[in-house]
Amino acid sequence: MTATLTERQRLKAIIGGSAGNLVEWYDWYAYSAFTLYFAPHFFPSEDRTAQLLSAAGIFAVGFLMRPIGAWLMGIYADRHGRKSGLTLSVALMCAGSLLIAVTPGYEKIGMIAPLLLILARLMQGISIGGEYGASATYLSEMAGRSRRGFFSSFQYVTLIAGQLVAICVLLILQQILTEAQLDEWGWRIPFAIGGGLAIVVFWLRRGLTETQSYIVARSEGAPKSGLMELLLRHPRETLTVMLLTAGGTIAFYAYSIYMQKFLVNTSGMTRETASQINGITLFVFMLIQPLAGAWSDRIGRKPLMVGFGVLGVLCTYPIFATLARTTNPWAAAMLVMAGLIIVSGYTSINAVVKAELFPAHIRALGVALPYALANTLFGGTAEFVALWFKHNDMESAFYIYVTVMIAISLAVYIRMKDTAKHSRILED
Repeated sequence: MTATLTERQRLKAIIGGSAGNLVEWYDWYAYSAFTLYFAPHFFPSEDRTAQLLSAAGIFAVGFLMRPIGAWLMGIYADRHGRKSGLTLSVALMCAGSLLIAVTPGYEKIGMIAPLLLILARLMQGISIGGEYGASATYLSEMAGRSRRGFFSSFQYVTLIAGQLVAICVLLILQQILTEAQLDEWGWRIPFAIGGGLAIVVFWLRRGLTETQSYIVARSEGAPKSGLMELLLRHPRETLTVMLLTAGGTIAFYAYSIYMQKFLVNTSGMTRETASQINGITLFVFMLIQPLAGAWSDRIGRKPLMVGFGVLGVLCTYPIFATLARTTNPWAAAMLVMAGLIIVSGYTSINAVVKAELFPAHIRALGVALPYALANTLFGGTAEFVALWFKHNDMESAFYIYVTVMIAISLAVYIRMKDTAKHSRILED
């Protein structure tokens, strides 16, 4: 039980939960990292932007399943334990990655190829929809009151690390394979790696320690987790999670997922240079998360979120507008890094803030479902919207769109209580 865990046992549990989260997000981000290479196999076209638009559409389709995964697996984690939810999510992610790795291209099986790609992304969408709520809840409940911000920040550390590992695999393959080999078959390798790692993590997660919050809620006969329980008894918290997520998630995806394509398609840089910039900036971004999380344990969660909102509103348009005209890789890296530092005010603590809003018996669902809905509406569509504006010669409208969404979230940050002082996670 968490109340009797030593610091070493607590750390081991958090590392164990985080390792699985890393693999899950690696599998999810591998799709985006290798889109430039596999898009022609599934969507034949002479227009690169049209190919990327099609692939981005399926990336968004994966997000459509995230609320369903959050709903089903959030309830499952609340009723059967955080450990069980984490184990189930990684099994689904494994199946989706392996399906992408072995699916033939459009030239061999026609429309079946993109349909299988959609099926794989649907499976991964269900998985990642449940993963966020279960892992955010698990890390927050296992962290301990005094360092909850610090330890729960590793939810995003491993999320970013998963994306970073995907980019590193891309960079390595770009060095050891020719461009033709990567275009022809090399893009399948990362998906095979992800499937294999997910199998390892499946067995790792079976040995995790269950949280005290879940055990106490179950022993006390708390109400069962469910959609009606969430909406009828916790409507304010549910809406708060959606609105505080909207600006943060679209900003994060704009500076991470979409940035690689923006640097190639708008700034005119090579794919290799864009990948290197993305990799370096995300690595520094990852290191910042625990620092910001620890800072929130000292000064509270609210100041960090308000800081992100204010700077995001003021700086988003200038950063993207300048990047669009930048050809120097170092200057581009500094601009991207500036954007990611700003976003850290949201990413480092968003998991613990959401977990602290809900009681234990419905915490996984409360964290997962409204977050997944906001991600589907704003994060999952960010790349598609950006490319649509680009395709229609209105690219600057995307910068305005991101700024407006951050402003909406800022209004929520200003009005809400500081969850560090009003946490509903009761354990020390």
